[in-house]
Amino acid sequence: MAIPVVDLAEFTSGNAQQKAAFVAALGKAYEEVGFVAVKNHGIPDSTVEGLYSNARAFFSLPPDMKRKYEIPGLAGQRGYTSFGKEHAKGSTAPDLKEFFQFGQTVEDKDPIKSEYPDNVQVGDLPEFNRLFEKAYRSFETSGGHLLKAIAIYLGLSENYFDPYIHNGNSILRAIHYPPIREEPKSAIRAEQHEDINLITLLVGASADGLEILSKQNEWVPVTSLPEQIVVNVGDMLQRLTNNKLKSTTHRVVNPPREHWGSPRFSIPFFLHPKSTMSLACLPGCIDAKHPKAYPDATAGEYLDERLREIGLKK
Repeated sequence: MAIPVVDLAEFTSGNAQQKAAFVAALGKAYEEVGFVAVKNHGIPDSTVEGLYSNARAFFSLPPDMKRKYEIPGLAGQRGYTSFGKEHAKGSTAPDLKEFFQFGQTVEDKDPIKSEYPDNVQVGDLPEFNRLFEKAYRSFETSGGHLLKAIAIYLGLSENYFDPYIHNGNSILRAIHYPPIREEPKSAIRAEQHEDINLITLLVGASADGLEILSKQNEWVPVTSLPEQIVVNVGDMLQRLTNNKLKSTTHRVVNPPREHWGSPRFSIPFFLHPKSTMSLACLPGCIDAKHPKAYPDATAGEYLDERLREIGLKK
């Protein structure tokens, strides 16, 4: 399935007509599919290459060295999470993956800093934290542009999301799906799920496997070109828009048996707002045909609920 493709440069540096066309195309894609491929996204190739080379190096470390970076009590929100700890909502089978999470660094005097644990410093790889911080800022910028377009599509101020995502609780996650050595008991690499956050930006996964569930209830492989990133709607945005924008169910399937010996690497950026942002359904998304579908909640309350459901928080 060739998912819809949009050109972010039309929004950031195009004329009024191009900007309006981008907003319409993005909104239509998010109502109908929930995923888009974005070109001219502004994340440098060198940044992406550095991310993946350091992720591969980290996951190649011996298990006892990786475990130094697994910090109890952080619910997987910073540092390393070892193989088999996370499962999809509604599933008891752990996903076939391990991952490392890098979070927000508050650089001004915003008191929200007290909510965020420090990032775990990977002393065994001297460039790791610098590259992840650089990539984090690039993803934040690109995601912010996309949220401006979404705000316009929803009839909101273009800057509606800005105060919520400044020093927001976004996460950059490096995922390693190791080679499959024996018949899996029940899990695939990542069982079907929807993302928790506002939007997810995914750049340069190392192998095929991502599939989305279509409106016809069929699993369809997602493909994008190397110079594109895939961006999907998360549950927070679906909730805020009272289901107007679609948080699409997706999964990562195991490769054909002859490729079980190949690992898969993936680095998504989960764009989260501050914990205090209200996810109450927007009044403009509620009408007689679309009554309010969700109770009011803040982003922090909803995230806490979901972390418990997927086994990262007790």
